[in-house]
Amino acid sequence: MKVNFTTIANYPAPLRLGIFIIFLLLVWLPLAIPLYFLLKNDPNLTTIVTMGTLYLEFVGLLFIWNQTVYNISNWWQVYGLVFTRKNGIELLNGLSIGLLFTFSLFSLEAILGWVNFVQPSASLIRIVFEGLLSALGIGLAEELFFRGWLLEELKRDYSPKIVIFSNAIIFATLHFLKPLEEIIRTFPQFPALVLLGLTLVLAKWGQGNRLGICIGLHGGLVWGYYILNVGKLLNYTGKVSPLMTGIDNNPIAGVMGLIFLGILSICMGKKTNFLAINDKK
Repeated sequence: MKVNFTTIANYPAPLRLGIFIIFLLLVWLPLAIPLYFLLKNDPNLTTIVTMGTLYLEFVGLLFIWNQTVYNISNWWQVYGLVFTRKNGIELLNGLSIGLLFTFSLFSLEAILGWVNFVQPSASLIRIVFEGLLSALGIGLAEELFFRGWLLEELKRDYSPKIVIFSNAIIFATLHFLKPLEEIIRTFPQFPALVLLGLTLVLAKWGQGNRLGICIGLHGGLVWGYYILNVGKLLNYTGKVSPLMTGIDNNPIAGVMGLIFLGILSICMGKKTNFLAINDKK
């Protein structure tokens, strides 16, 4: 009997999302489980290989999902992953904004005497390039998932207001999966993640629904923190509570990070009126 997968397009968004994730896990787990036991002596390699496999299968499933459910072959264009000069420039702009945001945050904290900048080591150039590659990989992977696939699925059913807050809350929740005691201890990070999710949706909608700005902005934030953290360029003075500078030295888990993300969100929001976007209600 031939299965008509196009009927899935008429299912409510939560059910469609659930079906997609189940399909993804069904093709990933049979590979991930043996890889875990094979590489368990090297946790870092295990994570890289299993997560890399998951993402490749996610992209592969997008081809099948969009073709069989929605009869769409060029899904990457629908998601905003267009390979144009304009999208490339927006990606570079996003990287620049993310870097400027991160360094501005810590520069202000240095002026206030909360952190000190440390003399860089000889390996800084290597760290900068490693950080860039890592940041672009993370930016592409997460933005294609959250501001690509997930956002478009939500837009099929809901108004822009529901879409933007749902996307942001799901983004924050999936980044906050940890033991209960850790959730309580690091809770200031959650509203910051929600705000970051809102900012990235606004950034995409403000640039004609293209993903370049989101990938760049997300990557720039990761890149800036990678340089400062891995490069060991910061020394916290302990003059204020970690609630101000960030719990566990995570800048978005503190008041200052939340304030800066608020400013960034306002800047991105000025470029779009998400309530006026013509989405399916």
